[in-house]
Amino acid sequence: MTQILEHWIDGKAWPGESTRTAPVFDPALGTPQREVRMATATDVGTAVAAAAAALPQWRDSSIATRSRFLLTFRELLNARKDDLAQILTAEHGKVLSDAGGEIARGLEVVEFALAMPQLLKGEFSQNVSTDVDVYSVREPVGVVGIISPFNFPAMVPLWFFPIAIAAGNTVVLKPSEKDPSAANWLAELAAEAGLPAGVLNVVHGDKEAVDALLVHPDVAAISFVGSTPIARYVYQTAAANDKRVQALGGAKNHMLVLPDADLDLAADAAVNAGFGSAGERCMAVSALLAVDSIADELVAKIAERMSELRTGDGRRGCDMGPLITREHRDKVAGYLDVAATDGATIVVDGRETSIDGAAEGFWLGPTLIDNVPTSSAVYQDEIFGPVLSVVRMNGFEEGIELINSSPYGNGVAIFTNDGGAARQFQRRVTVGMIGINVPIPVPVAYHSFGGHKASIFGDAKAYGPQGFSFFTQEKAITSRWLDPSHGGINLGFPQHS
Repeated sequence: MTQILEHWIDGKAWPGESTRTAPVFDPALGTPQREVRMATATDVGTAVAAAAAALPQWRDSSIATRSRFLLTFRELLNARKDDLAQILTAEHGKVLSDAGGEIARGLEVVEFALAMPQLLKGEFSQNVSTDVDVYSVREPVGVVGIISPFNFPAMVPLWFFPIAIAAGNTVVLKPSEKDPSAANWLAELAAEAGLPAGVLNVVHGDKEAVDALLVHPDVAAISFVGSTPIARYVYQTAAANDKRVQALGGAKNHMLVLPDADLDLAADAAVNAGFGSAGERCMAVSALLAVDSIADELVAKIAERMSELRTGDGRRGCDMGPLITREHRDKVAGYLDVAATDGATIVVDGRETSIDGAAEGFWLGPTLIDNVPTSSAVYQDEIFGPVLSVVRMNGFEEGIELINSSPYGNGVAIFTNDGGAARQFQRRVTVGMIGINVPIPVPVAYHSFGGHKASIFGDAKAYGPQGFSFFTQEKAITSRWLDPSHGGINLGFPQHS
């Protein structure tokens, strides 16, 4: 009998009213391993009702209570991270070392959420007018909806729900239906750590479940990570329904290599940033901008390193795993035909890679394409796969112009030993996260994650100080108290008149 993954609502597994399910594949095997329940709008309403019912008690719980939960949750997650990594590899396909790195970055945010006593403090101004004081407090916004993508089924939920819960909110999490088990695992671990029922709920599903969260009147805020078209839709729909929204979208991340760069360092970085997690990262480098004078040498160094990579089942010690679905694999592979038609040079063809895994897996090896025209869809589209495109250019100014002309503005990197060039670069590019000799500049948990332009919708970035700001709302209180000379209680010595 096929195992069905249920929703997690009000502290327990919940089948809901829908009988509709979807298969969950092991991408390295190419076969479904289980089914996942697909929520109706009514099922989402049940989860929201559970979160709303749990809100008053959790909102009024002490900071000490919330801190104890986070401490226990952090210890349990750290102790069992290898179990979670196995789930990520089995459902997403990323290799075990990459899955471990994902969990480590999520743990950073849990640890950052423990800073809530400092970050939830308000401000106080005394005697702004005669005997009048003004102070502010930060309070939770209410029930929060989190919609997370397939490429980081543990890390992205951990970007959001620990901070939301630390701030006193309750949560309904809708993970990707392609790799949903990590969300349930995290919710069950949170319950074991002492989180009251209803504070963290999980509903599975597709657009029907997403739309139900976006329009539900009891959901106060939405956090989303995914492609730009869906991020735009989520932002517009949720905002039209009076919700606070942070919606992180897609990217086309560039890496500019100047002639004075350490080319061995740049080649290592390009391989790691281009092919880690099979390129299914919103921060992956997909466009390598190489100055003409060093382009041949750099391309040769990258190709040499690619020949040493093992593509295969992530449980076999390979360097890169499969793509998430057969459909996505075929879509990504189709860009190689586009590249050839557009006059680019396929240096390494991932369709010809030897695979250490089942023949039915969703395989495409690391691919390197040189001389890619900027007019080609290979350059313009977010391919979201292990395809590294090399665009050749005259120099620094052309690189800046190309980066700034992109509709995306998520991440960018420059490789150079020229401090002046690096400083000009960081000041002039219209991108939210910049790496200087760092290929994937994802900020640590106490800074915030997010891009510019079509890579983000809404004003708030993820985690860090902006995360706490997003999940709280400020009250400003102006007060005046009459002193004892105006009557009332007087604790001075009694006097006889």
